[in-house]
Amino acid sequence: MLPSDSAPTGPLGPAAARLVAGDLLVANTWAAGRGEAQETVNPADEQPLWRINSATPAQVDAAVAAARAAFDGGEWSRCGPTGRRDLLLALADQMERHRAELEEIVVADVGTPVSLARTLQVAIPIANLRWFADAAVRGPRGGYDEPLRPHFGNVASTSMLLREPVGVVAALVAYNYPLYLTVWKIGAALAAGCPVVLMPSPRAPLAVAALAELAVRAGFPPGAVNLVQGPPSVGEQLARHPDVDMVSFTGSETAGAAVMRAAADTTKKVVLELGGKSPDIVLPGVDPDQILPAAVLRFTRNAGQGCGATTRLLVPRQRYDEFAAAAIAALESLRVGDPTDPATDVGPLISAGHRAGVLARIGRATAAGGRVLCGGQAPPGPGYYLRPTLVGGLSNSDELAQEELFAPVGVILPYEDVTDAVRLANESRFGLNANIWGPTTEAFPIARRLRVGNVTLNGGGDVRPESPWGGYKRSGVGREMGEDGLAEYFHVKHLQWRM
Repeated sequence: MLPSDSAPTGPLGPAAARLVAGDLLVANTWAAGRGEAQETVNPADEQPLWRINSATPAQVDAAVAAARAAFDGGEWSRCGPTGRRDLLLALADQMERHRAELEEIVVADVGTPVSLARTLQVAIPIANLRWFADAAVRGPRGGYDEPLRPHFGNVASTSMLLREPVGVVAALVAYNYPLYLTVWKIGAALAAGCPVVLMPSPRAPLAVAALAELAVRAGFPPGAVNLVQGPPSVGEQLARHPDVDMVSFTGSETAGAAVMRAAADTTKKVVLELGGKSPDIVLPGVDPDQILPAAVLRFTRNAGQGCGATTRLLVPRQRYDEFAAAAIAALESLRVGDPTDPATDVGPLISAGHRAGVLARIGRATAAGGRVLCGGQAPPGPGYYLRPTLVGGLSNSDELAQEELFAPVGVILPYEDVTDAVRLANESRFGLNANIWGPTTEAFPIARRLRVGNVTLNGGGDVRPESPWGGYKRSGVGREMGEDGLAEYFHVKHLQWRM
C-alpha cells in the first residue's frame, strides 16, 4: 500500500500528549527551554507534531548541577541496590501502564510501523529495564566488592576490588529507537548508581521526554533523571562539561567522533555505539526462497533506520541471478505506508532531507554503473517514504556498499568462495553486526573470522537483555546492554592491606 492510499496519521491523542510534560526536566521540575524553538514533524504525513524549545547553556549547566548534587550526597546517593532496583521496577511498571501512549508517540515521532513499535520500541525496552533492576541488586560481574586471594610476596597482603559508580552520565540518544536506546543507557547507569542527564535527538525527542516524565512518576528522587533538548551544541556542552564523568552516545560515526573530541578536554569516559554496514552472508547450498523474505527484513525494518541493518547481501556468484530474483520478489511484497496500520511493513524515513540524501547516493551509484533492481524511488503522496530498494552491479568498494545509508536500501554482491565472502565482509571500516545463512556447522567457523561485535546464524533468536551490543573498528567504543554494558558505568578501585 502506498502512502497516498493510506489514511493520514493525526496529532497525538490527549493521553499521549500529557506524557510530554515540558522541554527540560531538572531536579524533577519541568520547565520551558529558553533557547531556539524547533518544530518536529510527523514523517508519515509531514504535518507539524510538536514545538520544542532548546535549553540554553545556563539550563544545561543547571541540569548537570542537579545530577551532580544527586550523586554528591543527595537523596539518590543514599539509594542502595535494593532501592535502585525498586525504582527501576517502578519505571518499568509505568512504561507498562502507558504502553499504548508510548507506542502512539513512537509511531508519530519516528514513523515506526505500529507492529514494530509494540515490540522493539516498547515491549523489549520494558523487559530490558527489568533486567537492569535485577542487576542493581546483583551488581556487576564480580560483585560490588570482590575479594582477591591473599598474596605472599615480599609483603603478605590481601586485596579487594571495589566497583563504584562512575558518576554523572550524559546520555545522548539517536532518533531511530528512542526508548530502546535510552533504556540501554539509563538502565545501566541508574542500576549502577549514576544519575543521568538525557538528551534525545532533536529529530524525534518526544518518546525520551515521555520516559523522563514516567521516571518522575515512578518516584526517582530529584536529580537522578534529568533531560535537556536542543541542537548538537547542547550535546557538545554536555560532553565538555567538567561535572559530567561519562558520556554514552548512540549515533553516526561523524557525530560520535565529535563527541569523543569534546570529551577529550576533560578525559572523561566515553561509550560510543555508532554505525554499521553489516554483511548478510548466504552460503552456497541455501534455498533463496526459504531465507530471502527474512533477509530483506533485516535491512528494511524501521525503514532501514538501524545501525545493525545487514545491508550488504553476499551471495555465491554462480547463483547471483537466482538470489537477486528472490530478493526482488521479497522486497516487492512488503507493504509501504501508514505506520498506524498494523499491516504496514515499511514506514517513512525521518525527514525530507534524509530521504533526499539517500536518493542522491542511489543516483551516484547508478551513474557509476550500478543497477537499481527494485525500488529506488519515493512513492507519490505525503510522507518521507522510500520504496524498499536493491542495487546490483556494484563492487564492495563502491560508496553504496561502504557508507551507512540508514534507509531500506540493500546491495547484492557476488563472492567466489567462502574465503572471498569473509574478505568482502571484513572489507569495511565498520564492524558492528553480521548474519550468516547456512548449516550451523559451516556458519560457526565463519562467524569466528568476522571482525564484528555481533553475529547471528540464520537470523539468530530473541533479543536477550544479558547479551552485549557494540562493534569493532569505527562502529564504536565499549558495549551496551548485558554484563559488559553494565560494567561500563563503574570504576574499579583496588583496596589492599597487609595480612
